[in-house]
Amino acid sequence: MSTPPWRTVNSVPYTNGTPRNGAFTPVNARKNLSSAPRQVYGFGQTTQPQIQASVPPQPAQKTTFPDKLKQYVARTFEDCPPESKADVEVELKRIITDAFNEKVVWSLEWDKMPLPQEILATKRIADRKEKEESKTKTVSVQVSNGLRSSPKLDTGESRVPNATSDEISAVTSRFDDRFDKRARHDQSTYPSTADKLSQREKEKRAKRFEDSNNRVSPPHPSTPIDNDKPLIGTCEKLEKQYFRLTSAPDPQHVRPLHVLEKTLELLKKKWRTESNYSYICDQFKSLRQDLTVQHIKTDFTVLVYEIHARIALEKGDLGEYNQCQTQLYSLYSEGFKGHEEEFKAYRILYLLHTCNRADMNDLLANLTPTDKQDKSVQHALQVRSVLAAGNFHRFFKLYLEAPKMGGYLMDSFIARERMSAMCTICKAYRPDIDIRFLTEELGFESDTECVQFLCDNGAQDLIEQKSDDKGVPRTIRFQTTKALSLFEDMKRAAFKKVDIKGQL
Repeated sequence: MSTPPWRTVNSVPYTNGTPRNGAFTPVNARKNLSSAPRQVYGFGQTTQPQIQASVPPQPAQKTTFPDKLKQYVARTFEDCPPESKADVEVELKRIITDAFNEKVVWSLEWDKMPLPQEILATKRIADRKEKEESKTKTVSVQVSNGLRSSPKLDTGESRVPNATSDEISAVTSRFDDRFDKRARHDQSTYPSTADKLSQREKEKRAKRFEDSNNRVSPPHPSTPIDNDKPLIGTCEKLEKQYFRLTSAPDPQHVRPLHVLEKTLELLKKKWRTESNYSYICDQFKSLRQDLTVQHIKTDFTVLVYEIHARIALEKGDLGEYNQCQTQLYSLYSEGFKGHEEEFKAYRILYLLHTCNRADMNDLLANLTPTDKQDKSVQHALQVRSVLAAGNFHRFFKLYLEAPKMGGYLMDSFIARERMSAMCTICKAYRPDIDIRFLTEELGFESDTECVQFLCDNGAQDLIEQKSDDKGVPRTIRFQTTKALSLFEDMKRAAFKKVDIKGQL
């Protein structure tokens, strides 16, 4: 057997690891590069220590908040002006953080806690008073120091009317002489600088005089407010314009409960006769504000929010409806009576509009057997089921059969579901389809409305009118094959996140 080439050096094979000619001496290579001695484990054998398996971090537990705290946060942002939202959020975080640090978040009475904007308003008033007091003290000290040289005027304002005109003129002339001497000295030493400084002083004084004349003192309530007792209004006006509160409410501008009851009857009559939504909405917001500042929570409060929510639904104002819905959910949970089943049905439809699955699951879990027997709740649950199953044929029948004001809520997402249904129809019926079929399947009242829907969505070029052999127009057809890509793009755009003021 021949020796392999890598076992030879200069064609001289190795013998027992050493070349035969002795020209090469092997050296033992160092195999361990570490200078530290290896630890011996066991009976003279070197083994590697076992590596401890890393334990995966446990997921952080979700922090829970009491319901009254959530209601407190909802009340905070209900009437929060946009310009002060950042300050209110900082103050709200501070309040909640302090409650958690002191471990009173569950025992604290959040329904009696003042709102962050009220706390900020109180701090501003206190700071303003401190500034005014400090300015008053500074002026009094300056006046006392300046008039100390006159014994007749040093005792205060009570001595000034008794002083003679000659004494007053003597004092003033003495101050004028001091000023003239100082001015002449400044002009002789620094003539240009003295002129500039005197001109600057005149401008500053003139500006201070204008600011003092234009400054408006903050409104002070004529009736003292005791924070320990609930506020009781004294205003007798039935109609009052809504305005956001930036300070503590004045009892003279707040209507008591018996006046608010008369106001509600008046607003109901005006809505039936005039139907002026901007006016009615403003008056209802003012009414709700008077109820809130007086901490009035009764069945009458529930009635006010229910009527305002129905009017908002009728006009398609989902932002205002959601504010009423949030307060109604809180009032129902506290045991106040109203049309709870009706508004639970509206809430199911509203959550379908916003695609809020988490809140939907919570609502379905809290439904009682009594709630499920209500016709409005049954209808809303059926709508949810058919949408989950993709049964648009049944969905549009339920849309036409919606009880009470459920149809107004379904109007908010009916166009989106028609987009989805059109994608299914364009895949199933090719190459075209009769307009009458679309009218019946998509819940339109006439063919004209169906054609208008297609034209509004850019499909007017895909509508064609077919005639018989004699040239008489017989049917209107819609080209489904060409319309598929168009409606798929619109469906993706329609199912994006809903962004409406007040509820997200």
